[in-house]
Amino acid sequence: MSEAADVVVVGAGLAGLVVVDELLRHGKRVIVVDQENEASFGGQAFWSFGGLFLVDSAQQRRMGVRDSVDLAWGDWQRSAAWDRMDGVLAEDEWAAKWGRAFVEFAGGEMASWISNRGIALTPMVGWAERGSLSMSGHGNSVPRFHVAWGTGTGVIGPFARRAQQAARDGRLRVRFRHRVDSLIVEDGVCHGVSGTLLARDDQPRGVETTRETVGEFELRASAVVVASGGIGGDHEKVRRWWPERLGQPPSEMITGVPASVDGRMLDIVAAGGGRLVNRDRMWHYTEGVRNHDPIWPDHAIRILPGPSALWLDALGRRLPIPALPGFDTLETLRILRTDPALVGHDHSWFIATRKIAAKEFALSGSEQNPDITGRKPLKVVASRLTGSMPSPLQAFLDRGEDFVQAECLDELVRKMNDLTDVPLLDPRAVEAVVAERDRAMANPFGKDAQVLAIHNARRYRGDRLARVTRPHRLVDAKAGPLIAVRLRTLTRKSLGGIQTDLEGRVRGQDGQPVPGLYAAGEAAGFGGGGAHGYNALEGTFLGGCLFTGLTVARSLQRGV
Repeated sequence: MSEAADVVVVGAGLAGLVVVDELLRHGKRVIVVDQENEASFGGQAFWSFGGLFLVDSAQQRRMGVRDSVDLAWGDWQRSAAWDRMDGVLAEDEWAAKWGRAFVEFAGGEMASWISNRGIALTPMVGWAERGSLSMSGHGNSVPRFHVAWGTGTGVIGPFARRAQQAARDGRLRVRFRHRVDSLIVEDGVCHGVSGTLLARDDQPRGVETTRETVGEFELRASAVVVASGGIGGDHEKVRRWWPERLGQPPSEMITGVPASVDGRMLDIVAAGGGRLVNRDRMWHYTEGVRNHDPIWPDHAIRILPGPSALWLDALGRRLPIPALPGFDTLETLRILRTDPALVGHDHSWFIATRKIAAKEFALSGSEQNPDITGRKPLKVVASRLTGSMPSPLQAFLDRGEDFVQAECLDELVRKMNDLTDVPLLDPRAVEAVVAERDRAMANPFGKDAQVLAIHNARRYRGDRLARVTRPHRLVDAKAGPLIAVRLRTLTRKSLGGIQTDLEGRVRGQDGQPVPGLYAAGEAAGFGGGGAHGYNALEGTFLGGCLFTGLTVARSLQRGV
């Protein structure tokens, strides 16, 4: 089976559908191919919390946040810490340029562009990835995490609906269950893709589908755009590229993306002449819990914590600075995976009160936030301001294998020990750590970095109203019962990938563009093969898909 078009887009996720949306506006003939079925149209963005990184937005200004492109770019550079800039084929050459371009987009055109494309933002601006507690280090200096109405469905939905309508109108061809196996490269020019037809499988969105083959296909075009995502669904690839700087990979990880996020297209692009860079840079979370109602294999949910929970390692020791809840994702991962006493254990612990959990434990995912996903402002306000326990979180407390509750600390520690093969926690040692933390809570001053961080967070109106509870002791009976959560490493994002220039063209092994070949989204490291460098500032993954998709489409419109 052979077809032809102006552009073939590989991957029907957010980045790919942005490319499609823009090209259709200019009358291009486009074919989209995806190895999954129609139920999964829109890709993993559907499951996201819908966070977007914007700079100096109207929402920030209304909340009293003073931001600027200069401040954001400073944060981005310090977080990225690009260090592969030397040589003719420097891996970070284009990555740094893409980082700068994205920050300028986030502080300029982005707000009006997403509005014009149908994405609406809630008034909330979260302070995600607060960082290393140093102005010279990683992290957001101010809140920048804007949440879309509809969460991830509100970001991908407008693009998916327009693409589906275009398909019904005959303006777009969408080929589901088409797995690309190779690029068609002739005389150094990419002219299309070829691959395998997969057997029909009507599984619901996100559920793993069969890889039974029933035929072959070939698609030819003037340009191919690879927007196939990263490697987070394939633990073998994650372990293969796990960097030594993050220590030993966990023996058991849980998965924050569907199984279809398998990274196959990265090696296919390399076989077709494209250059892959920074593959050892990745973004995985340490606050993962098993989903009590799983959709894909080892389905995990991330807890997006406020700053108040006590974080203990597997042995019951308080994690060192800057490993505070919600502060420095990869440094926390490094601490947990490089300490010789911990490498044999794959978990850590949150200890909180019910009052802390109700206000500060946000669950990542569209399906875990029905009030925002369902666009119900009154319910959002009620749940955030009253401090009542959200129903999805209550379901985890009732049914989640990683959650325990107790009226007293001794009982809590006993239940925590029951969740591990060997009881690792000494009740008296945990009691001493809790007492130390609670003593620091008695005074708004002092030297405990976490307590200072809690008070600082509550100076921001958004956190005080909707995100950070009033400071209190963990043993305060009025705030109880006590809750402990076993946390494990959740695989999520690739920060490296296909090297692209600022037009989105794939660079070859010689550093020159591969004619006819483009890449966008996570497959391209969110631009240049690593726009984030070593660390992300959150809200930048969906935003990076939007920006790279838009950039590639504009390049194709110009004939670049």
